[in-house]
Amino acid sequence: MYVGTEGQTMKKTKAFTLVEILIVVVLLGVLAAIAIIAVADSTSSAQQSALATDLKLLRRFILVYKSQHLEVGPGYPNGQTTAAPTEQAFVDQTKMSSNTNGQTAPRGTVGFKYGPYLSRMPVNPFNNKTTVQMLGNDEEFPDEADDSHGWIYKAATSEVRADNTGADQNDKRYYDY
Repeated sequence: MYVGTEGQTMKKTKAFTLVEILIVVVLLGVLAAIAIIAVADSTSSAQQSALATDLKLLRRFILVYKSQHLEVGPGYPNGQTTAAPTEQAFVDQTKMSSNTNGQTAPRGTVGFKYGPYLSRMPVNPFNNKTTVQMLGNDEEFPDEADDSHGWIYKAATSEVRADNTGADQNDKRYYDY
């Protein structure tokens, strides 16, 4: 006990010093930074996994569609390979029933026994787009992705790619998944 002015006794109280409080704040900041980095890494990993799964789903749909439609891939209006492939035909052939020739109709229509293959177009997990850039029969894939669409598809070869820039932790471009 301490004796204060005017003869009063004061108890010594324990309290944190400013330095101790600053040390705790700094430690909490470091821990928060570590947690944010871990969450960011897990988000990127989840996006990569979702991208690989969506590409697998699209590729499987294309293979099944082709095997049921006289070896003609989706995207050609009414299954006509002499016509330019369109995004609308691709999406319709994905989400609607179709006949052997690739013509589409609502589910349950008599004579349209194939499909629908997907309930919706997958969303590219990196750029959040579902649109499909269609390449013409003689058109080559671009050298690089530009994030303008969710997917890039070439009906003539039935090849589909993700249209997003960037690479995974192994430096593999998402465009090459």
